[in-house]
Amino acid sequence: MSDRTDDTAPDPRAEQVRYDQARYVENGQYEPLLSEKDLTRVEIGAEGGGTDDGDGGDSPLPDDLTRDSLELPELSEPELARHYTRLSQMIYGIDSGPYPLGSCTMKYNPKFTEDVAALPKAAVHPDRSERSLQGTLELLYRLQDYLGRIGGMDAVTLQPPAGAAGEFVGIRVAAAYHEHNGEGHRDEVIVPESAHGTNFATAALGGYDVVSLPSDDEGRVDLEALEAALSENTAALMLTNPNTLGLFERDIERIAEMVHDVGGLLYYDGANLNALLGRARPGDMGFDVMHYNVHKTFATPHGGGGPGAGPVGVVDELAPFLPAPRVRGGDESKSGESTYELFDPEHTIGKVHGYQGNWLVLIKAFAYIARLGDAGLADASAKAVLNANYLASRIEYDVPYEPFHHEFVASAGDQDAADVAKRMLDYGVHPPTTKWPEIVSEALMTEPTEVESEATLDRLAAAFNAVAAEDDETLEAAPDRTTARRIDQTSAAREPRLSWQALEDE
Repeated sequence: MSDRTDDTAPDPRAEQVRYDQARYVENGQYEPLLSEKDLTRVEIGAEGGGTDDGDGGDSPLPDDLTRDSLELPELSEPELARHYTRLSQMIYGIDSGPYPLGSCTMKYNPKFTEDVAALPKAAVHPDRSERSLQGTLELLYRLQDYLGRIGGMDAVTLQPPAGAAGEFVGIRVAAAYHEHNGEGHRDEVIVPESAHGTNFATAALGGYDVVSLPSDDEGRVDLEALEAALSENTAALMLTNPNTLGLFERDIERIAEMVHDVGGLLYYDGANLNALLGRARPGDMGFDVMHYNVHKTFATPHGGGGPGAGPVGVVDELAPFLPAPRVRGGDESKSGESTYELFDPEHTIGKVHGYQGNWLVLIKAFAYIARLGDAGLADASAKAVLNANYLASRIEYDVPYEPFHHEFVASAGDQDAADVAKRMLDYGVHPPTTKWPEIVSEALMTEPTEVESEATLDRLAAAFNAVAAEDDETLEAAPDRTTARRIDQTSAAREPRLSWQALEDE
């Protein structure tokens, strides 16, 4: 970033910055659904309908599962193109502007990775023979190696289809390890109070009792509380480093020693790995198992329910328990070419996803890592930390815990953090994560990532500061410049409408 000589960030009020999100309304409704624009009854078996006879032909299905006609939208291509373009203009995404959701690492997804994943040779069928899949297997093998070296792990599985799935696989691997060693009595997993919610859920779903661990006055692991929590029943301690306050656990080697002394395993939640790239490795800190969030650290798209990937890395002792199959190889065949093959680890927990996971997502992660290389990854973590510290220095909200790394947690003070977030939308920026971690009152957890420029960070700081100066009445009425206004969150949570068909009940 370039040097800056003035002390104050641009103020959107002074510069009369105004943000108005697109809004398309038809007959009192936001951009209607395709089915609301048109519904045309199509007779099954009619001309172009797929069968020769008019009654739909014979079907092996029972009568109550068949139909003679159905209703489908019949729209022209321009109408379809405009519909989806309008919808894209009525939402906010990482391509729209900064997205500083703390602990989510919402970095820009470079489009070259999409181009790589769209290459015709990437469209491989997983059931082809290993001999005809050598290029695919080599990429997977190299990605395993990349991730292992980045995390300091000895072996990696690529199968888990998301970060939370990776967590679950990691805990199941830990359980299988303990069971194999005759220590199936270990039934507790320790999780810090400030940990991600998935950690608590993963441990419980894995069949463990969750032991909550308080933080010390500095926001880090309380060593005395940890010592009291550890016992012969401890299966693992799940930890994020840096933690959700952005603080590095300075006593991490001591923590690892304490866990290992009672026979437990140290689990690394890779949510904040972006702060460590090229500078520190979980394996070197004493972690035994970790999952990687490729949608955070390696810039693959956040799925929103779509395909993702959450690879898991382990130390040598846990490698025999990883899901099957994995890829091995690199040996030269008689022809002088390297060969790769699939194999089942000796004590595998089994298969957790089809093939090797979501292949096209893994291609994007591989392309990102290969493009940046060692120097680029180290530069990414440096700028992620720099950007977080720069932004924190520009905002008027208090940041009670420091020194932080890639993210920080500010306090909204007397303001309601949720109101602050809604008002920030009116300034054309996405707000930070709110109300969590609870160790900070009215928390605003903020992570700008390495991709944002100084100008964007100044604009983001200006939005923070403008909202900080506004009165409660203004905040409670926000947002007023977005496509959708403030919703009734309580009713939305208690009476969710999960289908567009529910709208017909109104």
